[in-house]
Amino acid sequence: MKSLYSFIVKPLEKRYDNVRKIGDVNLIINTGIEDHQFISKKAVVVSTPAAFKSKVNVGDEVYIHHNIFRRWYDQKGRERNSSTYFKDDLYFVSPEQIYMYNLKPHLNYCFVKPLKNQSFLNNRKEQPNIGIVKYTNKTLEALGITSGTLITFTPNSEFEFIIEGERLYCMKSNDIALTHEYQGNEEENNPSWA
Repeated sequence: MKSLYSFIVKPLEKRYDNVRKIGDVNLIINTGIEDHQFISKKAVVVSTPAAFKSKVNVGDEVYIHHNIFRRWYDQKGRERNSSTYFKDDLYFVSPEQIYMYNLKPHLNYCFVKPLKNQSFLNNRKEQPNIGIVKYTNKTLEALGITSGTLITFTPNSEFEFIIEGERLYCMKSNDIALTHEYQGNEEENNPSWA
């Protein structure tokens, strides 16, 4: 079974990621299907496209767009699968909707760690649009932006992911606007729930 231009994936564990372990207790933090933050973004590749070769292979663990596994209610209140649903818990994913495979960014995506806010005058927990590059790609490396580089990114360009217990932002390479030198007081914002 192969799609011509799309990957076919299945959820790594389940469609929704709405349970957090607090001590010895599993806490359900959301019971609705509407909120995109609680949809699982982890998948396993079942089939690769027939039309082209890719570095992503069958069996690879991938991080994908949050709308792939999403369910929604139609105008009559009936619960529906997303338009990417194929059959038997299998889904179509275009190459641009895969952000990472085997902890390597896919295409021109990168992942950035947010920083804690150091300003006493601002009540935000993290600095807006500033972070440290965690996972980079070949395009950025050619520009000298490697893992550990302090950067500024464009507003509203980031998608939140929890990767190996760490909260990261995914964005495209061209969303990085500036690089900075370290001041020495930067601190990552990685909350305990991540």
